[in-house]
Amino acid sequence: MPRAMFEYTKEILRKVSFDAHLFCKELKKATERLLPYELDELRDFILSLIKKNPSLKQCMVYLD
Repeated sequence: MPRAMFEYTKEILRKVSFDAHLFCKELKKATERLLPYELDELRDFILSLIKKNPSLKQCMVYLD
């Protein structure tokens, strides 16, 4: 089941990546729900999104 939450989180983040405020809000929720190794994978996923939308970089504070 946790893996399903990880995939769901990626989908949500992909959908809200047009708005940095919404993205940060959803990322904060994700950090509360996901397991530590999933957060490492999520970091890689977010870095790929940042390449397409640099304004999302400000949200990385939730993963540090």
